[in-house]
Amino acid sequence: MDLVVETTSEKQLSAYEIERKKHTPTLIHGAIQANLIVLIAVKYPNLFRIASEVALATQPDGSTPDLVLYPFSELDYKNDPARRTDAPLLVVEIQSPSQSSKDMTEKLEPYFYFGIKSCWIVVPDFQGVFVYSNAFTYEFFHHDEILTDTTLNIEIDLKDIFK
Repeated sequence: MDLVVETTSEKQLSAYEIERKKHTPTLIHGAIQANLIVLIAVKYPNLFRIASEVALATQPDGSTPDLVLYPFSELDYKNDPARRTDAPLLVVEIQSPSQSSKDMTEKLEPYFYFGIKSCWIVVPDFQGVFVYSNAFTYEFFHHDEILTDTTLNIEIDLKDIFK
């Protein structure tokens, strides 16, 4: 059972939301996240290391994106910092029902300042994905299009992300 905390704006946050500084995921959120992990892992084996919920040392307070993508490397079981200081190539944020587009886009500048090369914002309500190459430039892909991230040379069929 999640602890609920009252904030000054009268909004109640769960312990999950307070600890991770993000909204509680839903079934759709989790399914999209799992689909992306499988699609990238299968289509780009040994090219990328994909992981979920990795804490990053972004400024000012750190962040925990839904997914990160690093160049492929073997896992280092002796050195696994609680908060990564090396920027991934890609972060993926999946919009939750309670998040606004402003909530999502406010994350972009800290990510790109940290050194991330590409950022995807997945919008389940539109079955679409914004692919940002910097904090102000994006392409939007939706429905049955092929998502193309030219920065990372990744292509994924949106039908597979949202099935």
